[in-house]
Amino acid sequence: MRIIRDTVFIDPADRGAAAAIGNFDGVHIGHQAVIDLTRKAAKEANAPLGIMTFEPHPRSYFSRDPMPFRLMNAEARANRLAKLGVEKLYEVPFNAALAALAPRAFAQTVIADQLGLKHVVVGADFCFGKDRAGTVADLQEFGGEMGFGVTVAPIVAIDHANVSSTAIRQALSDGSPRDAAAMLGHWHRIVGEVIRGDQRGRDLGYPTANMSITGLHPPKFGVYAVKVDVLDGPHKGTYNGAASIGVRPMFGENIANCETFIFDFKGDLYGSTLSVALVDFLRSELKFDSLEALITQMDADCVTAREILADVR
Repeated sequence: MRIIRDTVFIDPADRGAAAAIGNFDGVHIGHQAVIDLTRKAAKEANAPLGIMTFEPHPRSYFSRDPMPFRLMNAEARANRLAKLGVEKLYEVPFNAALAALAPRAFAQTVIADQLGLKHVVVGADFCFGKDRAGTVADLQEFGGEMGFGVTVAPIVAIDHANVSSTAIRQALSDGSPRDAAAMLGHWHRIVGEVIRGDQRGRDLGYPTANMSITGLHPPKFGVYAVKVDVLDGPHKGTYNGAASIGVRPMFGENIANCETFIFDFKGDLYGSTLSVALVDFLRSELKFDSLEALITQMDADCVTAREILADVR
């Protein structure tokens, strides 16, 4: 998959895809349905399968709310889209100039002139252009004038509830990763580089791989049964484990992170990239009366996590 970040001075070979347009945060089953329709359109147009998204996320650009909301960073999103067979990923820079484009100007400048898309696929609730004034009806009209086809994908629902990134965030906040997974079509994953921590876990007999969750929507703080993919390095592979997400109240005030204990593992993971999939929520984050009580609870957490993960593939 090619990632195209400079969409102004674009290589001519990267123009002319059939592309789904959206933020694709989480790449949930609704997004996957849009991509499936785009795959069909790409085949009919004899064009590459593309995704047109925005970086940074427009919500980050406009919002003054400091609370992180993204389900996945750009790297994790790209990895997921590559697995779905996407050939061209257009990460259109979202800036003041793009935000100021009226709907017609957006369609003409970005879709037609810069990317030269043959066909676009959008969700039924898609809005675009300055102040989100453009509708899917407008896009269809512009496509007819500017020479690109338009397909509108219906909203996907589960049990009469629309699937959305917002609903997935709520499930994660509630400590319900399986509900989130049902909407995502895959386990919710935290992807990032293993960084150095305080190494307290090693002293407790539970060495952990520490990862930042800065910029990501935080799941409910607590302990999870997890599947772990080491994506690079000599230990590349899939493992089971238990992860603690939170601020570690036993040890003062700390920035929230994800600490993963990988079962039956020996080796150095510093600098490696991990993808930690949340399978089940085991318990909330707690402050214990002693380190001995903490270790006893960690022992019990790992036993429970092993039992749960024995049936997870």
